[in-house]
Amino acid sequence: MTEDLKRAAAEKAVEEYVESGDVVGLGTGSTASHAVRRIGQLIAAGELHGIRGVPTSARTAALAREAGIPLVDLADSRPAVTIDGADEIAPDLSVVKGLGGALLREKIVAHASLRGLVVVADGSKSVGSLGGVPLPVEVEPFGYEATLAALASLGCEPTLRLEGQGSQTGDPGRPYVTDGGHYTADCLFPDGIAEPGALETEIKRIPGALETGLFVGLAHAAVVARADGIEIMEGLPKPD
Repeated sequence: MTEDLKRAAAEKAVEEYVESGDVVGLGTGSTASHAVRRIGQLIAAGELHGIRGVPTSARTAALAREAGIPLVDLADSRPAVTIDGADEIAPDLSVVKGLGGALLREKIVAHASLRGLVVVADGSKSVGSLGGVPLPVEVEPFGYEATLAALASLGCEPTLRLEGQGSQTGDPGRPYVTDGGHYTADCLFPDGIAEPGALETEIKRIPGALETGLFVGLAHAAVVARADGIEIMEGLPKPD
């Protein structure tokens, strides 16, 4: 049932926000993969033309090639829009992302998108406030112990992500390494995240904390599928 809702949200987002000729940022994770496959299907059916994709991870690039989506580098083409999944979506469209392990590249591509980020999810990811799931923070491997200690001083319980945990594959017990060669700290805030923007600023002041899974002011829209239908939440258009 949940997978059907993820697919429904992703396909609705493609229908509403992807146009022929677009360069599309292709997100990473189980929900985003449904959007990638749907774009490929529409290209094959002749319903979308001139689409090119900017993948946010090596595994998304492989999936896009399999789906028949031509790929381009971000250095050459800015995306019109990025479609990606979310781990939590607040009413103001602040988002937690990155449990799939590609948050830095996802944020780079989303920030570069002319029409912003469209997040897709099943209804369980729509929350009143953020912080019910751990916040991923991508960290530099050198001195990561000191970085985790600094993160803990902000009131969270940081845990180094290991291979073989959750959606990650590899040798259990070894640190999970992102496509960029970094580690990930999963930071649980027991009291939730009351001010996402302020927290993001505090975290990024820590040397070694490269990027956070807080996507604040980047999402233009959220497409959320529930058993009783699909809801589209839209924020302000992204400024040029």
